[in-house]
Amino acid sequence: MTARDDRSSQKSSPPAGEDRLIARFFKPLATAPGAFGLDDDAACLQPPAGHDLVFTTDALVEGVHFLADDPPGNLARKAMRVNLSDLAAKGAHASGFLLSLALPARTDDAWLEAFAAGLKRDIDQFGCALLGGDTVRSPGPLMINVAMFGAVPEGRMVRRAGARPGDKVMLSGSIGDAALGLKVRQGGLAQLPAAVRDHLSSRYELPLPRTELADAVREQASAAMDVSDGLVGDVAKLCRASGVSAQIAAAKVPLSDAARSALGADPALRDAILTGGDDYEILCAVPAANAGRLTAAAHPFGISFTEIGTFGTGEGLRVLDGAGKDLIFTRGSFSHF
Repeated sequence: MTARDDRSSQKSSPPAGEDRLIARFFKPLATAPGAFGLDDDAACLQPPAGHDLVFTTDALVEGVHFLADDPPGNLARKAMRVNLSDLAAKGAHASGFLLSLALPARTDDAWLEAFAAGLKRDIDQFGCALLGGDTVRSPGPLMINVAMFGAVPEGRMVRRAGARPGDKVMLSGSIGDAALGLKVRQGGLAQLPAAVRDHLSSRYELPLPRTELADAVREQASAAMDVSDGLVGDVAKLCRASGVSAQIAAAKVPLSDAARSALGADPALRDAILTGGDDYEILCAVPAANAGRLTAAAHPFGISFTEIGTFGTGEGLRVLDGAGKDLIFTRGSFSHF
């Protein structure tokens, strides 16, 4: 996150613009040795012996991934967590990240201070170091991009392309809260109790990356990915990558009490729950013999794994209702294009 080397002022003059922003808000966070205090043009990261590096990146754009009035501290943490979720699904543990910001003219020091405080909170919680990045002015919306690096034992990264016929479709946590939370943030679901709306909204604003499950996923799953764009669409993606089919039972998809309450009040929300994004749970293909071990490994962390279906031969995905009939969705998952 070094400023571009186009300074014409004397070195003794006080930092201005991008230099000032970096020095005040981000340099104090970059304490890892390889970050060089954000005083260089690049960082240096050495993987642990016997490990591969795993790379992932996600951009959050105002009006697409978050609302303009979302708290800046939560935006910083969400930008971290969507990447941590990707690494966990690969069986990897985070080592560090790069942060790039495209800031509209309205961005002031108060916003940046809250953003940096949120960033520090998750840096400390997840042990993932800020190594560098970039800051630029945006003539349009705010954009936050994190590129994250993790480590996994050599040759052990869990890919999407590993599911086999007979593997169980297994899912961590619960599905649908974030999609419903977005509706709450947009003024919908007013008929629900305040506590339910607050829970759903918080799950949209601040996902829970399943970093504790990285080792268990690596040991027990044959394929995995995180659910970011919607359960139905993401199961279909895993099927395509693995060259298999899948059948899942909608009634087995795990829901929180808040989501069940919303669905009970309005059964038409079923499609949003099954196809909406931002869940950041882990979707796994698990050999039948490993299913119990995966569930047991997650239990000490207070996280459930639920079997929701089976992978098979051929291609395609079937989602069945309680009567065994196929559910048809107008859109399987979120897509930018």
